[in-house]
Amino acid sequence: MYYSTHYRSPMGDILLIGDEDNIISLLIGEQKYIENAVPKNITEKDDNPILQECIAWLDDYFAGKNPKLSRLPLAPIGGEFKQQVWKILTEIPYGELTTYGCIAKEVAKRMGKDRMSAQAVGGAVGHNPISIIIPCHRVVGANGSLTGYAGGIEKKVKLLKHEGVDMTGLFMPKKGTAL
Repeated sequence: MYYSTHYRSPMGDILLIGDEDNIISLLIGEQKYIENAVPKNITEKDDNPILQECIAWLDDYFAGKNPKLSRLPLAPIGGEFKQQVWKILTEIPYGELTTYGCIAKEVAKRMGKDRMSAQAVGGAVGHNPISIIIPCHRVVGANGSLTGYAGGIEKKVKLLKHEGVDMTGLFMPKKGTAL
């Protein structure tokens, strides 16, 4: 059984989805690519303990407290490759950035491959079903482009500024906002 609740944040309305044991999805507004992130048969349940812990985590995050990811049991829905990418995303420290290329190198290493496509990584990053908590907003293009954020580039910028990221050298992409 899956449960949901809504959370009002500085980013707008967030839909939280979980089961009895894990957070499954955190979706910001009209986020792209949600078709596989939202399970069927969801019951709205504001008092679900897992969702309440997620709300407490988000309250701490938006208060600037840098809460530990280990507080939350996460179970995003996706295949092995996406799971590898999302695991690496959870290792990006608060207020720091990495690139799609760096993640591609790390995924290749962990999967025992010679190389991995940064574009494939971009696709997995873009389909992250637990935005903010699995911090896909901390990934930028090698040239400093703020490309790609399923919740919208403006929200990505807002999250990075909230974390105190030095925005020097970063720029909005000229066309398209998703990889």
